[in-house]
Amino acid sequence: MKGCRLTILKTTLQEDLAKEYGIPGLSTCPLMKEGQVFYSSYAKPDGFCDEAWKAVYQYVFALANGSEGWYDDTWIDPKHKGVAICSCNDGLRPVIIKIERVEG
Repeated sequence: MKGCRLTILKTTLQEDLAKEYGIPGLSTCPLMKEGQVFYSSYAKPDGFCDEAWKAVYQYVFALANGSEGWYDDTWIDPKHKGVAICSCNDGLRPVIIKIERVEG
């Protein structure tokens, strides 16, 4: 069965936006840590942020079900078939996630 490995590549903070709109002392996401790895074929992995899952689940589903590329090769380099680079939907402190198909 095919599935996906989800790797947390970066936790970021949009400092200018956080300064204007965030609470004092806002920092990067407290739920996800760089280097964390999760596995899934269709369901949210244990410990994975609910909001981040809402932002990426369609890519997990597509990759786990055989998708090879995106948008006529105008997004991810074709040499990286079976990969998507996505982010969660937190506009102040987005988390960057690599999703890659794996055989499981």
